[in-house]
Amino acid sequence: MEDWAEIRRLHRAEDVPIREVARRLGISRNTVRAALASDRPPQYQRQGRGSVADEYEPQIRVLLAEWPKMPAPVIAERIGWPYSISPLKKRLQQIRPEYVGIDPVDRFVYRPGAIAQCDLWFPEPRIPVGEGQDRVLPVLVMVAGFSRTISAVMIPSRQGGDILAGMWMVLREWGRVPKTLVWDREAAIGGTGRVSTLAAGFAGTLATRIQLAPPRDPEYKGMVERANGYLETSFLPGRRFTSPHDFNDQLAEWLVRANTRTVRSISARPVDLFETDRQAMLELSPVAPQVGLTTRIRLARDYYVRLDTSDYSVDPRVIGRFVDVIATPAEVTARCDGQLVARHQRSWATHVTVTDPTHVELAAGLRSALADHRQRRAQAARRHHGDGHPVALRALPDYDALFGVDFDSTPTTVRNSS
Repeated sequence: MEDWAEIRRLHRAEDVPIREVARRLGISRNTVRAALASDRPPQYQRQGRGSVADEYEPQIRVLLAEWPKMPAPVIAERIGWPYSISPLKKRLQQIRPEYVGIDPVDRFVYRPGAIAQCDLWFPEPRIPVGEGQDRVLPVLVMVAGFSRTISAVMIPSRQGGDILAGMWMVLREWGRVPKTLVWDREAAIGGTGRVSTLAAGFAGTLATRIQLAPPRDPEYKGMVERANGYLETSFLPGRRFTSPHDFNDQLAEWLVRANTRTVRSISARPVDLFETDRQAMLELSPVAPQVGLTTRIRLARDYYVRLDTSDYSVDPRVIGRFVDVIATPAEVTARCDGQLVARHQRSWATHVTVTDPTHVELAAGLRSALADHRQRRAQAARRHHGDGHPVALRALPDYDALFGVDFDSTPTTVRNSS
């Protein structure tokens, strides 16, 4: 490097002839000429020694031509690879793109209010949910595209009604609705490749749009995927949770700080850009969308309804009639013909029975009243003499004895068995 620079300085700056430069530096004139002809400093390049994968490359290419995505361990087995897997993986990195092809993605420019990405994150810690149970519960994560604002809330299940209830909680917190909500192929949202009826109704009420990501393409919603990883590495470590409510309280407090950090991709803090993002969103609909788990059922004699594996008591006075049950993450309500007939706190535990003591008392009263009614009917059905006393009921043998009738059941004819 030093000789190359000195050769060019002597010849071009001081007009020293090539022969003199070669004499002063003790190098050949051809070396001087080569240095003057090169516009870049010389770089040392070691001669390649080849790889143990060279002799196996034809076999590798035959396999890749038919199965471009065949994993390296499978290829090693098929070709009888006798060495460490590392040289084979390096060679596959070089030649696999020739068969798989290159799938570039464009960089999106997110406009204010245009988009928010949504996903479910499943934190590893098991959360106490009561009744002596611990569960791994989903967390709905939403990231606003322009400001990179992160919002998240733990929900009871990954069923459609609970997911939409979580989205509605976040959107009410934002006070506005992004024009597009991006989801992956979550079963309750678009597991069939089309937006589910429940999710479409939610989007229609809010005048927004749910856009499904292509299958097996997590980079399509990379913002929320990175947010999930951020929550995993920065929020969870060192924390303990006593309930879902405690989890959401700690998460909300942490998100306030998280949204004040500077995001490298936008060189700004989400908290500083969120108002611009929010003002460009759609206004909230005056009519709340339908969220939560819902069912309509004819109330059976045991006056309980089952929702998400748990049973909830209902006013027994509407037994035999249809009741409409709605379960939000916070409570479960039941109505019959528009009248409230049950209200319970939502149980996040599974296979439990939630009973209102008032319903038990009403059921006992109804049973007692029915027993009294049946007794009165039985008394009214008895026959009475003219003076009012009841007619006695006698057994048939009493009448036989009264009339001197004696029925002999001994057979008069004995059949010879021979």
